[in-house]
Amino acid sequence: MTAVGENGMQARRKAAMAVLAHSGVADLARLLGTIAVPPCEDLREGENGLVMVRGRIGGDGAPFNLGEATVSRAAVRLATGEVGFGYARGRDREKARMIALCDALVQSSEFAGALEAKVLAPLRAAIVSGQNRKAQETAATRVDFYTLVRGEG
Repeated sequence: MTAVGENGMQARRKAAMAVLAHSGVADLARLLGTIAVPPCEDLREGENGLVMVRGRIGGDGAPFNLGEATVSRAAVRLATGEVGFGYARGRDREKARMIALCDALVQSSEFAGALEAKVLAPLRAAIVSGQNRKAQETAATRVDFYTLVRGEG
């Protein structure tokens, strides 16, 4: 695979992970059930763990350890050889496994199109719809203040 092809695949996987990480497990399971998933094996069964969350503070952005967050992770390999990794915030091992499966599918030339059309596109649309709804709810409570600036002397 060429460097451009590798960068394109990396960008496609990154975009898919952004959608999958922000999706609900019920929606993900429902939509994933609409495509013919090939046989796969668990390389790493879903497991829970902790990751350190880093923050930045001050004008120079010096990093500091903010605290730990619980995550679940999993890894799967499709029968065709693609390996997928999945991480989910919280203790949802099944969501991490479904994300790993989607990661493997997005790398497969045979299944990437179906995954995009039947899983990722509807999830992306639901996320955008939710963001728009929240923006409208927030805009409805907006208050415009009128201020009068007085000059001295």
